[in-house]
Amino acid sequence: MDCIQYMKHLFGPVFSRRLGLSQGIDLLPPKTCNFNCIYCEINQAPQLSCKRGEHVPTEVILAEIDELLANEERVLDLDVFTITASGEPTLHTGIGRIIRHIKGKTDKPVAILTNGSQLYLKEVREDLSQADIVIPSLDAARPESFRKVNRPAKCSADLEVIIEGIARFSHEFSGEVWLEILFVENINDTPEDIAALKIAIERIRPTRVQLNTVARPPYESFAKPLTRKRMEEVKEEIEKGYAGHVDILAGSKEADEADNGKGRNGSIEKISVERAEDEIIEMVLRRPCTTADIAGTLNLEIERATEILKNMESRGDLSIKIHGGKKYFRASKGQKKENG
Repeated sequence: MDCIQYMKHLFGPVFSRRLGLSQGIDLLPPKTCNFNCIYCEINQAPQLSCKRGEHVPTEVILAEIDELLANEERVLDLDVFTITASGEPTLHTGIGRIIRHIKGKTDKPVAILTNGSQLYLKEVREDLSQADIVIPSLDAARPESFRKVNRPAKCSADLEVIIEGIARFSHEFSGEVWLEILFVENINDTPEDIAALKIAIERIRPTRVQLNTVARPPYESFAKPLTRKRMEEVKEEIEKGYAGHVDILAGSKEADEADNGKGRNGSIEKISVERAEDEIIEMVLRRPCTTADIAGTLNLEIERATEILKNMESRGDLSIKIHGGKKYFRASKGQKKENG
């Protein structure tokens, strides 16, 4: 597969431990969201909003998708198109059209990552109805924990409305619903929280439940991950009375081994330093990355990736954060993502 193409709203492909080789589609300007989650990986203050709109022209995104699809070799190895955002993708009113556009031009499945907060709206459920996999988040089923971990905007729907919206979508949707729950130590992992989440899971009846914790450097330093042992305990508790699959995305040996920086298949790429630096900035603006993440995604030799990152760090283009014993690169505060 050819090297990643530099686009404003398409990124990757990247290896996802749950979706495989994923072509990302980012619909929004940075951190445009109705939540300000304490574990968010985006290293900047949010633009809190609950208003749906065409935050980025739909035609611009469709043009990038068509440019990608025109290169059959690049699309061949993809496992999935993943629609996400540097915020909440369902705030973009063109999301339904974008899903239909992809489905009309390729047989690759389409996955949606969402915080689930807009699924109480009929138009949002209709927009997502043509996707293959929808992955909504529900980090808490108790209002006090919800406010602490997700910090919703004042305009956001109440938690009960959100849970009912996710449940209604799950019951109506013909594809798969994977419910993600991200735990933060001493915030939403109490026995009362787990009991409330089990009741919500019973209402939603998702295809599978995916448990996560703070695997990468969060925006708020006080957001701490659960231990591997605690994640396993939570998994065992949620499995009681639930017939579907329960997976652990972070905090387990299997998840740690899966998140190993794998990228695209094929030979090592010989791209210019300038091109590599541009793509590295695009990556770390979306989330903190390790050297292995960057080398794997860009098909660079680990030694070359290390040298490029060292130079970028010395110039002040990147900052370093140690989290979970790993070294992560983030964009320096002066770096800004351009959209539009």
